[in-house]
Amino acid sequence: MNTLDEDSRDARFRQEVRRFIAENLPADMARRNSHGYHASRADTKAWTRILHEKKGWSVPGWPEELGGPGWSLMQQFIFDDECTRAGAPLLDIFGLKLVGPVIYTFGSADLVERFLVPFRRGEISWAQGFSEPNAGSDLGSLSTRATRDGDHYVIDGRKIWTSGAHQADYIFCLVRTGGPGSGGLSMILVDARSPGITIRPIIDISKSHSLNEVFFDGVRVPAANLIGEENKGWKYARFLLENERAFAAEIPLNSKNLRTLKTLAAETRQNGRSLADDPAFAARIAELEVELAALEYMTLRALSGIDEGRLPVGSILKVRGSELCQRIGEMLVEVLGDYGAYLYSEARFLAGEPQLAPGPDLAPGLWAEAMYRRASSIYGGANEIQRTLIAKQYLEL
Repeated sequence: MNTLDEDSRDARFRQEVRRFIAENLPADMARRNSHGYHASRADTKAWTRILHEKKGWSVPGWPEELGGPGWSLMQQFIFDDECTRAGAPLLDIFGLKLVGPVIYTFGSADLVERFLVPFRRGEISWAQGFSEPNAGSDLGSLSTRATRDGDHYVIDGRKIWTSGAHQADYIFCLVRTGGPGSGGLSMILVDARSPGITIRPIIDISKSHSLNEVFFDGVRVPAANLIGEENKGWKYARFLLENERAFAAEIPLNSKNLRTLKTLAAETRQNGRSLADDPAFAARIAELEVELAALEYMTLRALSGIDEGRLPVGSILKVRGSELCQRIGEMLVEVLGDYGAYLYSEARFLAGEPQLAPGPDLAPGLWAEAMYRRASSIYGGANEIQRTLIAKQYLEL
């Protein structure tokens, strides 16, 4: 059997995860997170605490000595899939997949104790302070500066498109400590409530708020919060971004949205038959299924290290996963028909109030997510930049 296939042990593990979620995921939390709205950090922290206290499952993928459950690649994949199916809030990927591995790979034992131990207990949430108004995909040109002053760094500058900063406890920031270019960058952990920080909301096209602009005005940060060495931040950022781009394939989300699409297509009637029975529409769904299966297999290969060093896997997964996410979202809105033109209120949905245009039960959140995911080909490094990276590595090979 291929090592990436699900075997009988994995099937038993899937049943264990499914049973645990059914017994421990609060119903109101599942309802809030089963649609396309952003999960609150409160729900994420609460679910993390449940996983940590009852099973020790709060940091899948981490080394066992740091609290990881010791799962195989397939078990991690199954866990993510079952959580998404059930409507569990996503774990804090900024801590779990991004800065956490950077800290335990490059950081000090002190950083591990102060930040990773509380994180796995659900006590800390994170935001990522990388992009700036004039430095998005080109992080080497960022200008937010950290100046050493005794036992502290003093940070001045601003970050933009900072997801969840208004709810985060800490922001891991890429800052300039040296000269121009990527060789003058460092990575440091900043308390989001420090004096001198101003967080300004950015309201998106779906009238929701997950993005922010963050201003740093003389913010003092302990020098002990520096990850690794000064001016080595680009090395750590590249390590982090490769993880982010692999995650950007978003297999559980794409799988869930494709299941929703198939359900809606089966329930929606047009010209006397369901959309699922329309040959042209069924062919479009089949094409998405094939692409998702290929993406899933490539993700598993990437996470297992089979292709390590031979392909620009992170960039490829990022491009293919983000574009698939957009295509599925567009088809979901299309299937909704007239209801696809209505912005279902997140506040009304969370409060259990009726919508002005009720539509199918699955409709709330679909338009909002489709609009939000227009940015998926930009965040984590614009797809145009990723294609350049892919081309360069293939040419070098």
